[in-house]
Order: sequence, then C-alpha cells, then structure tokens
Amino acid sequence: MTDPKLFTPMTVGGLALRNRIVIAPMCQYSAVDGCMTDWHLIHLGNLALSGAALLTIEATAVLPEGRISHADVGLWDDATEAAMARTLESVRRWSDMPIAIQLGHAGRKASTEVPWKGGAQLPPDHPNGWQTAGASPLSFADGEIPPVELDRAGLARVRDAFAAAAKRAARLGIDAVQIHGAHGYLLHQFLSPLSNRRADEYGGSLENRMRFPLEVFDAVRQAFPAERAVTVRVSGTDWVEGGWTIEQTVEFARAIKARGCAAIHVSSGGLDPRQQIPIGPGYQVPLARAVKQAVRMPVVAVGLITGCEQAEAIIANGDADLVALARGILFDPRWPWHAAAQLGASVVAPPQYLRSQPREFPDLFRP
Repeated sequence: MTDPKLFTPMTVGGLALRNRIVIAPMCQYSAVDGCMTDWHLIHLGNLALSGAALLTIEATAVLPEGRISHADVGLWDDATEAAMARTLESVRRWSDMPIAIQLGHAGRKASTEVPWKGGAQLPPDHPNGWQTAGASPLSFADGEIPPVELDRAGLARVRDAFAAAAKRAARLGIDAVQIHGAHGYLLHQFLSPLSNRRADEYGGSLENRMRFPLEVFDAVRQAFPAERAVTVRVSGTDWVEGGWTIEQTVEFARAIKARGCAAIHVSSGGLDPRQQIPIGPGYQVPLARAVKQAVRMPVVAVGLITGCEQAEAIIANGDADLVALARGILFDPRWPWHAAAQLGASVVAPPQYLRSQPREFPDLFRP
C-alpha cells in the first residue's frame, strides 16, 4: 500500500527526510548563561524518538544580548558550544533523526522574564536584564524601554555573529540551519515598516528593508557547509494595517531562493501588540499556500495543525510541502506514531519501544 502523502519521503537542500512532519523550534527558557542543561537533553531526547522527520533546536541566540530571555539557549562562544555538544552527543546515541537549529536575535523583544514569571521586559538595571538593540529606536509595547538603533558597526557585529554561530553549528554536525526572520524578532523588525523607520539604506523601500536580513542570509549561507541546508522562518503578515504583508513575504521568498535558501517556514505575527489574528485550525496555511503558489521552493506550514487528516490534506492539496508541529507535539510527543496508525503508514521507532506496537497496527513500526 502506498503511504499517505504525509508519510512520503522528501529531500530538502540535500537533507533526506523520512516524512513531511517536522518539529518546530520551541523555546524552553531553561538554559544557564546560554548553555543547554539537562532539561534540553530530556526535552530533545524525547522528541527525537517521536517518528517525525526533523527536530529543530529552539531559537538560539547568536549574541548574549540577542536572547529573548536570560534563560535562552545561545551559540556564541566555546562554553555554549560545548554544552550543546554534550546534549547532542547523548541524543544522537539513541536517535538518528536529523537535527536543525534555529539561529536568531530578539532585537527589541529581548531582555524579558521567562513566560511562567510573566514574560515582561526587564530593564537594563535588573540583574537579568540588559539594553536592547533594534532596527529603529521604537519599543515593542507602550511603557517598554526603546532599543538602541543598530549603527553600521552594530549591524556588522550581528551579521558576523550569525555567521560565527553557523560555523559552530557545522562543527556540531547539525544538519540544517533555520534563520529566524519571524515573530517580531530582529530580522522581522528590519522587514516590517511598522518597526523599521530608518533613514539610511536599510530603511524605507521594501528593497532597503530586506537588505539586512539578506546580508545575514548570505553570511550564514557562506559560513555553513554548502551541502547542508539553510532555511528561513518568516511571518507571512503582521496582521496590522500598514505592516508586513503576504505580498512582501512572497518578494522576500523570491530573494532568498535566489541566494540558495532550501526552504521557507511560514508563520505570522509577533511584531506588534495591535495584531488581530483570526486564530482557528490551520489559520496560517493560506499564507504558506500563497508563497508556495508564487515561488518554486519547499514550504513549511505551521499553526494549529492538530489532526492527522488535517495535516494530510495540507500536503495532499499542495498547500505546503511539510507541516511543522510545536505545542501539539509537546502535548502528544508520539503524534507521528498516532498519525501513521490512523493513516495506514509506518514510522521509525527505537527497538526498546517495538513491543508497544498495538496488535491492530502490525505494520506501524520499523526499527
């Protein structure tokens, strides 16, 4: 029997994927000075046994001041690299799932408390806070301390930090890099006219607003091995009038494809508190579809994709090439197992778990 579309293999930028299910990067706010801890070993190790095709390490800051919170993972020096190496060594001992990493810089949305303590911005004089930097000196929300506008030296430092982190990721044997250009973080701040009010060549027109994100992409693509994939995550729209739109996203997708981008992961929002998001099942899929229809490039859909028939339809209808799971796979870390059982496909499972195969699904697992 032919596997459902959700469970057909695919190659992205030279990376072979067993199926079309990828695990999205999800911040755990559990690092110490940028270094991964035992929590990351438990978390990533668990998801590496899920049967998905690709595991993506959470948003990883390329500079200390680029962290969303003081508890974010980083990859900016030997200590953060060594901590990640220890985690990856243990995960790989028990799983051969390909691993990607999302590299990012939070810009004006940095220096916050962890979510379960409110997530508010922490001022520079707080023990866990610092002065943020951004595309323009505009705060994310009323009452927050504005970022310092990045000057030329600052732009060069950030760009070079992305490249340096990509080199560290390559040394760690990471299979793919995803550049974080979504959710209101630094690169998105340059793209959106709501957060980018610069008067130099990095602000104003769409071409100018795309300039710095494209420079970062070029630097990462040059630093990361040519045979490994570099992808980008974007917000397809700000959901705010006068902000970043799906039409501009398509133009950005064309630009990164021309530079060698292997895939684009289409999310939305996160830039402006005024956003009006029409949340519902698969609410971001139309954004992924718009990019896929305009650009010949693998597209990842994400956002309230919870049911296996829903995911299968997204792939079978050509709305996207892959689906990404985030909160849903935290809730159900064996989601791909259950989807395979329901759709009549099979997944790779560790031999220690083969005896859990239900009798009614004799072809579910393959070691």
